[in-house]
Amino acid sequence: MYDIPSLIWFLRKYHAKFISKIELTKGIPSISINLRLGGGANINRKDNKQAISEIIKLGRRMKDNNWSTVIFPEGTRAKDGRVKTFQFGGVATLLKVVPNALVVPVAIENSWKIVRFGMFPLTVGNAIKWTVLKPIEPSEKTAEEITLEIETEIRKVLGQHLVTG
Repeated sequence: MYDIPSLIWFLRKYHAKFISKIELTKGIPSISINLRLGGGANINRKDNKQAISEIIKLGRRMKDNNWSTVIFPEGTRAKDGRVKTFQFGGVATLLKVVPNALVVPVAIENSWKIVRFGMFPLTVGNAIKWTVLKPIEPSEKTAEEITLEIETEIRKVLGQHLVTG
């Protein structure tokens, strides 16, 4: 929730739209209305058909309007800063609609510290840092390979190693 306003500003010249869970479209001043009306995809993670349909619609709007899209393939992030395994379904769906989309991973450091105790008390004084990583041309790779590459590179920036098995 606290990443979104910063990312909107950080990516403003790219007309970034968000893939977000539908729960965020209610009850958060400024953020909820932006997610409802901003042209992104608000997905119900319990309804795969609805989620895929919304991501396809967003992919078409991306293509028609030359927009970019922000997706958090980790889903709900851990409150302890440990990166969860990335899911490739959203990336795969977008790339089916916009196969030539350049994939640009962004590592976000320390945002978890703001809400580590829940919504109250919020902690202050934590420097949030974005690291824009090397873009990935998707043409020669599968969505699974792209997502694993993104996860691996973000984990490197955050000093966390991918655990397989």
